[in-house]
Amino acid sequence: MSLPPIHQGATAGRDPERLDLEEVLRLTAVVHGSVQGVGFRWWTARHAERLGLHGSAVNNTDGTVGVIAEGPRHAVRDLLKALNGGGTPGAVMKVDSHYGPATGEFRGFVTG
Repeated sequence: MSLPPIHQGATAGRDPERLDLEEVLRLTAVVHGSVQGVGFRWWTARHAERLGLHGSAVNNTDGTVGVIAEGPRHAVRDLLKALNGGGTPGAVMKVDSHYGPATGEFRGFVTG
């Protein structure tokens, strides 16, 4: 009897020890906490640009910030770590996120 793969989404069926760190992925995240009106979107955009990512950071009506970032797996991973880290403006309480295939819809990183 074989067990189902542990990893789902963009890594399904792959050996996690052999992930391609240059594979282009899309990170979709919703950042919860005190993240509006504190420079969080600007900070996210600057951090993403330094990592060479394309995407957006926008205020949602429920007080969260939506982040979409596309680029190499290692850079997307680093942005997600930064969003969860303690160096962001405001106060991040939680980041809901998932990875998927990149769409290529963005050029640069925008805020809105």
